[in-house]
Amino acid sequence: QVQLVESGGGSVQPGGSLRLSCVASGRSMNSHEMSWHRQVPGKEREFVARISWDDAFAEYRDSVKGRFIMFRDSGKNTAYLQLNRVVPEDTGLYYCAIRLRGSSIYDYWGQGTQVTVSS
Repeated sequence: QVQLVESGGGSVQPGGSLRLSCVASGRSMNSHEMSWHRQVPGKEREFVARISWDDAFAEYRDSVKGRFIMFRDSGKNTAYLQLNRVVPEDTGLYYCAIRLRGSSIYDYWGQGTQVTVSS
């Protein structure tokens, strides 16, 4: 019903920048919360950022505050995560998700895009 496709991952040096994209199809992302999460082998998936259904606010995990920015382009039905001043701990498989209005869970997930931060 809803398909999310992430892109933009790759290798980047510490201190560098990267922009991830998440394109939604099958349903407009308008009026729904979009979020980003990441996972490394052997660890649980962790929340990174989210933007409210009405774009009133964005929320980030403490370790990325001031470095990452999440935003969306409703016309392109695309959510973005701008990673700035990356550190090795930012390495992981980044997933986007959509939480439908009224839902208490992340209803749909993409397949992920890999980000690797290394010298």
